[in-house]
Amino acid sequence: MDAGIGPEARTELLGAVGPRPGRSRSRRAGHRPSRAHVRRSPALLLAAVILGGVAAAGVSLHSAPVAAADATTVLAAQDVLLTEEEGVEMLPQASISVAEAQARLQEVAASRAARAEREAAAAAAAAAAAEAARPKAVLPVAGARLTSGFGSRWGTFHYGIDLAAPMRTPEYAAMDGVVLRAGAASGFGLVVYLLHENGDVTVYGHMDKILVTPGQYVEAGETIALLGNRGQSTGPHLHFEVHQGGLDGKRVDPIPWLRARGVKI
Repeated sequence: MDAGIGPEARTELLGAVGPRPGRSRSRRAGHRPSRAHVRRSPALLLAAVILGGVAAAGVSLHSAPVAAADATTVLAAQDVLLTEEEGVEMLPQASISVAEAQARLQEVAASRAARAEREAAAAAAAAAAAEAARPKAVLPVAGARLTSGFGSRWGTFHYGIDLAAPMRTPEYAAMDGVVLRAGAASGFGLVVYLLHENGDVTVYGHMDKILVTPGQYVEAGETIALLGNRGQSTGPHLHFEVHQGGLDGKRVDPIPWLRARGVKI
């Protein structure tokens, strides 16, 4: 079995495999193997095994198929060791090409873009429907009782209407607008002026608390104050005026103005 193996290779093989049975006596006597025998390099061990296999093949090239299988196993082990020692990176076999992967990415991006467009269109449609359903004008105090109209009263002229309701009842913006003024004013106690898109200004007086500030945009039906009894007032109510065409415009009767916008008192 040692035919074809040189003395050096034989020595490495014996050192890798271990001491012969005849040396067991010295080990029992306390002899410890040197580090050179204990720590053999996997590459040296592989070389010894390969040399042994080659020698065996040289003795009997036409032996049983087992020898060929052993040689195949040795070569496979050699590939593993070389791969681990040399740091060769083993990658999994690709199932699709890079071009196919890029095409798939483009397909997903297009699908997401189409979905975003559909969602945006649905949101825009919902917003348009809500805007169409939203009232464009409302009664400034829901459920209020008309206690005084537009015209002469007590020797003076009453330039608005009075809508009576319990204290701190919500008061609403009659139409969409921007707050021009909000605060204390003689006669009104507290007052709010709203400028509307058509240029008209509505006035809300005697409230107990103001909930808006100048420059704020409000929509029809949005709460702007809480009804009160401040200023020259004989009871909790809202004094409501309409200045046609601007802050200093003509003060008109609020009832027909509201009726023209679908609001009845």
